[in-house]
Amino acid sequence: MEKRLNHRQVSPQAQQAIGPLYTYVKECGLDIGLIDMIWLRISQINGCAYCVDQHYRDALAHGVPARKLNSVVTWAETAFFTARERAALAWAESLTLVSATHAPDEVYRAAHEQFSDKELVDLTWAIALMNAMNRIGVGFRLQPDVKPEERGQ
Repeated sequence: MEKRLNHRQVSPQAQQAIGPLYTYVKECGLDIGLIDMIWLRISQINGCAYCVDQHYRDALAHGVPARKLNSVVTWAETAFFTARERAALAWAESLTLVSATHAPDEVYRAAHEQFSDKELVDLTWAIALMNAMNRIGVGFRLQPDVKPEERGQ
């Protein structure tokens, strides 16, 4: 796919406006590896190639094992994830697919058992932020940077 336009150049004020929310989410006290994993999963669901690549690399840099990251797509079927991570991933999936799921009570309860009120609100902001950014990424066809030696033939 070909990139459609550079949203940062066209509307730098919008990009600047969302920056403080990114900063807040990264500094709110939630584990950054957990945030990376939910951002990766949301981006997989939404099909954002740029964000999948970015959050996979970020998670690796933050110490999340590659094997665990490779299983984010199948988190519910593997034993790699803690109860807290499972609750976060389930909440992220339910809100990403909200038109189909309507954020079920059982998923909310499971998340609220693992996260304090503030943590759950912060987690929800993180989920909302990535869903918004995925709409930019998918809509404008953002692509990961690829080195010549990484290109498929």
